[in-house]
Amino acid sequence: MDHEPPPETPTICCRSNFVFIDRVAMEPMDIVGRTKEDASLPKATMTKIIKEMLPPDVRVARDAQDLIIECCVEFINLISSESNEVCNKEEKRTIAPEHVLKALQDLGFGEYVEEVYAAYEQHKLETVDTVKTGKWSNVAEMTEEQALAEQQRMFAEARARMNGGATVPKQPDPEPQGPQPPQPSLNT
Repeated sequence: MDHEPPPETPTICCRSNFVFIDRVAMEPMDIVGRTKEDASLPKATMTKIIKEMLPPDVRVARDAQDLIIECCVEFINLISSESNEVCNKEEKRTIAPEHVLKALQDLGFGEYVEEVYAAYEQHKLETVDTVKTGKWSNVAEMTEEQALAEQQRMFAEARARMNGGATVPKQPDPEPQGPQPPQPSLNT
């Protein structure tokens, strides 16, 4: 006798070109104007994630990796579509995190909502820290001349990389300065 999961837990299974959710076959969601490769996830990144979740002595066949990646794409499509439905019901035009959490709940993935919300909160904290301490944190403090000099330096670096891999030594970042007093004109 087959053991069936509780009704509140959907069963998702991918086989060839179909996704089965609670034993109902669904064709993969079409993404308008995109090929299957365009709608995929980066294989190297996904392979790394898969391997990080498994013990080091476990190997995963390439076909199994491809199947997992297809399932992830379909899951993203499913959550996106349901999130859009939740958003439309609230007469909103932008899908918000709350819509995604509600979509997870509506699709029977309520047991994951708390963990997903915690990951979202952590992401927000990391993003704020990156913006505050990141490379571009002092851009607003740059004068127009400093910004132009930085732009020219970055263009030179890019040209050097394209023309044989040579790099231009990075000039030290100028110290952020407050407003500069007007310089006397030489035409007086």
